[in-house]
Amino acid sequence: MDSNILHNLSYGMYIVSSNNGKLVNAQIANTVFQITSEPVTIGISVNNKNLTHGYIDLSRRFALSVLDEKAPLSLIGKFGFKSGRDGDKFKGTDFIILASGCPVVLDSALCYIEAKVVKQLDCFTHTLFIGEMTGSKMLKSGKPMTYDYYHKEKRGTTPSSAPTFIKEEMPDPAKEITMQKYRCVVCNYMYDPAIGDPDGGIGAGTPFEKIPDNWVCPICGADKSQFVKDN
Repeated sequence: MDSNILHNLSYGMYIVSSNNGKLVNAQIANTVFQITSEPVTIGISVNNKNLTHGYIDLSRRFALSVLDEKAPLSLIGKFGFKSGRDGDKFKGTDFIILASGCPVVLDSALCYIEAKVVKQLDCFTHTLFIGEMTGSKMLKSGKPMTYDYYHKEKRGTTPSSAPTFIKEEMPDPAKEITMQKYRCVVCNYMYDPAIGDPDGGIGAGTPFEKIPDNWVCPICGADKSQFVKDN
């Protein structure tokens, strides 16, 4: 059985948020989809161990921000590779609190949707929350970031807690390696010299050794010492 077949399924990139009273938290999610149109219901898959899961379970509310293709990896890293138990993810982030108490991230968001949970399904390691839409707003025009774009163009990686995480991914034999790539041991982000790190000001064609010593992983913030050669 080839689990890489699953890469052919289509996903987007979103920030899912919720609250527990005045406490707020949010996380990156890619498994978000519309289920019905009358009424409008949205399904989201959230890891049972995540703090956001606990907040949704308690408040019975969630909101989601649809991310723009131009969203920086640092924003995705903040909400996708760090835990709200260890710090305030919203610090330095543009967001609002809705009347329900649910937070909504505005940074790099095209629009947002708010929903109240009407059903949920235990799916082993994750819970499928089904919410009826109670509010929404368009923030700006743009192109939504797809999961495929995040991986292939932004060079993003997937945390092990994500529902679409695949432990062993097959390399693409069509990609010719011309310069040494380096992998972050913390989040598995791959620095490809042919692409560089546009968000971090590193131009295409820059070897890893030529990157300034104060450069950090665009996803998790690890320094250069946390990178190893990708064999």
